[in-house]
Amino acid sequence: MFNKCCSNTCCPTICTENCPTDPIYEQPINNCVQKDFIHDVVHIVPIHTNVINNHIYKHSYVPEYTCSEENTVREVYDSCSGFMNN
Repeated sequence: MFNKCCSNTCCPTICTENCPTDPIYEQPINNCVQKDFIHDVVHIVPIHTNVINNHIYKHSYVPEYTCSEENTVREVYDSCSGFMNN
């Protein structure tokens, strides 16, 4: 701190004056400063799209009816009538 020194030689016990002494060196204080550097790095990512067109054919069946007709002739003779006996 400060030592008391007086320039007044006549009254050395009554002195209100302070005289500086040599400075006191303290331990150094280390400051750590972190700096962030942001670098923009462009990455090109090729993207290929393959389109698959799926064609689906749904089959439905619709009946178309036809008709045919056949006529047959059958002759039945009654033997009791006597028609065939002549």
